[in-house]
Amino acid sequence: MKLAAPILSLVCLLMATSAQAQLYKSTGPDGKVTYSDTPPATGNVVQKKTANGGSDDSDGLPYELAQAVKNSPVILYTGDKCIPCDDGRKLLSSRGIPFSEKTIKTNDDIAMLQKTTGENHLPVLMVGRSKESSFEAGAWNTALSAAGYPKSNQLPKNYKNAPAAAAAPSASSAKKAATEASSAHTGHSEPLPAAGNAPPGFRF
Repeated sequence: MKLAAPILSLVCLLMATSAQAQLYKSTGPDGKVTYSDTPPATGNVVQKKTANGGSDDSDGLPYELAQAVKNSPVILYTGDKCIPCDDGRKLLSSRGIPFSEKTIKTNDDIAMLQKTTGENHLPVLMVGRSKESSFEAGAWNTALSAAGYPKSNQLPKNYKNAPAAAAAPSASSAKKAATEASSAHTGHSEPLPAAGNAPPGFRF
């Protein structure tokens, strides 16, 4: 019976420690969201929560939205002067969907797009592992709803998505992959001529 008091004290101490533990949410370069009880060595810390569900970040997302972002992160691949890309971006913004935007401007970007999505035209929407090629509002909304995203905008007023970034900002060997992928897909040794301002081999 003399051990009861020390054991009780230890249990109380452990409970107090766990209640103050923090959960860090970070977004990596590939757009993947990770939750951890330690600050990430790389990537952008988006949100920090305490273990009891409280948040010490004023930009914290509502639970339903945070779960959807964690389980099915959204990535939008876009190009310059692409009206369907603009329409897709507007749909995501108006519905309040946190997303990463990857731009396709160079052969390196094209190779990365083909490697990650298997597509050679824009826009491409990735909702977790689900893919929507080309813009169709009904199909995009269905994919987002299936992934658990709220149908109405629930983003905090001060929330901002990260700036758009190149799909392959530092891929030095992607040009060869782009040529090979284009040859395999089209049966030609040279990329298809660009349509308008589109990169070679692309269509909108």
